[in-house]
Amino acid sequence: MAYFVLPGRGKRVYRLAIARRIVDGTARRDRTPSALARRRTRVLRRAMRPSRRLQIGLGPWLRSLPARLPDPALTGALSRLEPPVRVAYVLRHIEGMPRYAVRDQLIELRVRDPWPVIDAADALEVPSGRGPERFETALLRPVRNRSLLPLATAAALTAGLVGALVMTEGGGSFAGGRSASTHGLRMFTAVPGAWARGPRTLDAWPARGDLVHDKALARRAMDAWEDATGTRRARGGTAQLMYAGHSGSAALVLLRSGDRLARYAPSGLEVDTAGADPSAPIHLGGGRYLLAPWDSRPETLAGDPLGVRDGVTAPALARTRCGRGPAFHVDGPGGPRTVGDLGGPRAAVLTYHSPGYRAPAGGAAEPAARLGPGGLRFWERLACAAPRPERPVSEAMAWDFWSGTLPHGGGAADWACTRLSFADGGGASRATLFGADGTRQGWQRATGPCDARRPVSGTWWRAPSGRWYYLAAAGAGLLPRAEGRVRPSGPRNRLLVATGRPGTPVTLTAR
Repeated sequence: MAYFVLPGRGKRVYRLAIARRIVDGTARRDRTPSALARRRTRVLRRAMRPSRRLQIGLGPWLRSLPARLPDPALTGALSRLEPPVRVAYVLRHIEGMPRYAVRDQLIELRVRDPWPVIDAADALEVPSGRGPERFETALLRPVRNRSLLPLATAAALTAGLVGALVMTEGGGSFAGGRSASTHGLRMFTAVPGAWARGPRTLDAWPARGDLVHDKALARRAMDAWEDATGTRRARGGTAQLMYAGHSGSAALVLLRSGDRLARYAPSGLEVDTAGADPSAPIHLGGGRYLLAPWDSRPETLAGDPLGVRDGVTAPALARTRCGRGPAFHVDGPGGPRTVGDLGGPRAAVLTYHSPGYRAPAGGAAEPAARLGPGGLRFWERLACAAPRPERPVSEAMAWDFWSGTLPHGGGAADWACTRLSFADGGGASRATLFGADGTRQGWQRATGPCDARRPVSGTWWRAPSGRWYYLAAAGAGLLPRAEGRVRPSGPRNRLLVATGRPGTPVTLTAR
């Protein structure tokens, strides 16, 4: 329980070692049901809000880890949830506790409104994996370690000395547009309201959150980024404070330097390439997003108002089994648009074209628009059918360029060309053929790259009868043409069907 309730960041070995340390710290000889219930509450409370002291002196627990670590699939799915939802999921779906018992436990953990938390946990669908595993009883004996009192005393004295030096050499304010330095890295905040009088860029985002005046917290975040190495280091000598506040029950600080975004929490520091898009919402965790100061009127996918407080939205989770897909609508200077979670640190703008769409002459890009019901359904299907992007995505366009029935009893299917624009300035386009097979997920097949302006794609496909065919389709106004050792027939409804030996190379064009 402690392992899965802990924040899902960092390496598994450290998270598991901290989990065992939490359990060891609550070990008692009393084995009565009431004592075990009290111990469970202590374990869950400490795992929900782990102290930084637990990271000091982990050696004995790291040396006592089992040979096989838990599957990371479930941890990755739980990592974006609020701590109470993680607790509810673990109790309901790993421990198998009934809803009323989970409700009582959440009340013991001081969760004010437990029923929505339980509903959110029950609605969560996690990717398949090995599943949660239990360890042998022999491996659960408390780890014996030496007293940490001398180490803690030395750490306290060192912290006091460093604090005195910082206070002596510091003196800046973290608010009102001023800057403060930590070693060679200087932090600044935008002047409140500057975005309304000047250019609308990331530099104009004001610092928000209920902890923006917590100098000690901001200094710890700056120190952590200053100590980062390699590609995680800040670019240049300055970092902008974007947010300092609570994400659920834990403190969170967002810092920006160039196109890099650093997320600091008591559990550690994460650095991602977030791009320079001035308006893309920033993901804070648990489905909450920090909006650009000029964006307004966010709505849920159902069209209901989405609450906003100090620039932070209420939870807006994708409705898909994989956790990726459309999240909410928002209005801005360029008009309404739909943004979604594709796994990156910032929300991506999602656009959709129906099978009858024709790209404008000259390849001019169309402005993003709010997705309608058809676009939402298609993206919710495509987001899980396509592999998780390896790089953060700033914009994603999906063109359902062919929709129809596959021959020889193949059933209904769609062919999509998806163009991803990455936050680092790159891009990629890929085609996916997917259809229904009686399951919720259906089937899908990646069919290679595609031209997002003149989509055409082909693949070898096995019909329900067992025979192989080469299928190819193209966008509206185009006809696919296959050349090679195949015998095409058609095309009909822009779908070409050819026979030949499976795997035979085919040259595919569109006219």
